[in-house]
Amino acid sequence: MGHVLEVKNIRMDFGSLHALDDISFGVEEKSVTILIGPNGSGKTTLINVASGVYKPTSGRIVYHGEDITNLPPFKIYKRGLVRTFQIPTLFSRLSVLENVMVAKKDNPGESFAKSIFRPSWSKAEEACAEEALQILQTVGLIKIWDQSAGSLSGGQMKLLEIGRAMMSGAKTLLLDEPISGVNPTLAHEIFQKILSLRDSLGLTFLIVEHRLDIALSYVDSVVAMAYGKLLAEGKPEPVMTDPRLIEAYLGG
Repeated sequence: MGHVLEVKNIRMDFGSLHALDDISFGVEEKSVTILIGPNGSGKTTLINVASGVYKPTSGRIVYHGEDITNLPPFKIYKRGLVRTFQIPTLFSRLSVLENVMVAKKDNPGESFAKSIFRPSWSKAEEACAEEALQILQTVGLIKIWDQSAGSLSGGQMKLLEIGRAMMSGAKTLLLDEPISGVNPTLAHEIFQKILSLRDSLGLTFLIVEHRLDIALSYVDSVVAMAYGKLLAEGKPEPVMTDPRLIEAYLGG
């Protein structure tokens, strides 16, 4: 199975600070890869580069064989590479269902010109709602579809962000600390959902996460960073026993 996402010699400088220093690795299609390292390693910076938020000083991001390095975030999003945030960015006053529906691409009901002609978009809106309900069923939020997003727990918000990414047609998800601040039971549930989405829908995940005691048992591969550099990558056990990684954590 080939690499769906390739990080090639990425360097990211902020003035004299070298946040990322010649980072290269690949993410296999239909896999769950975790990006780890002590605080300040450059993990979120790398996610920002991959999603188009930052333009790297040098290097390339390649997605499905296409160089997307200089594309703006919305064009990367449209190609199916979608990120979530450590602090969920939801529409708190909208319902859970509405938060998923707004991610639908090319919905005619969202067009200013067509919005006043209900017959031209009502069937598409009904189909959109049905699709959103199916996604909520998949991520385990169907029972609270009509609650406001602002009333959800932190873990439920993380699941809702994943559901919204799915509604956009995402094929590869970049998740920034999906279980941060989530109780252990729901944290395991979130990773179980991630594995289910990988297996049933063929989705690919690159995940930044600090709670390794939970996350490591669910991932296919690990990419380890420290001080803006790549330390090791591969299967979980050899990476986690790499002396360079152990030294980086103890030193941090």
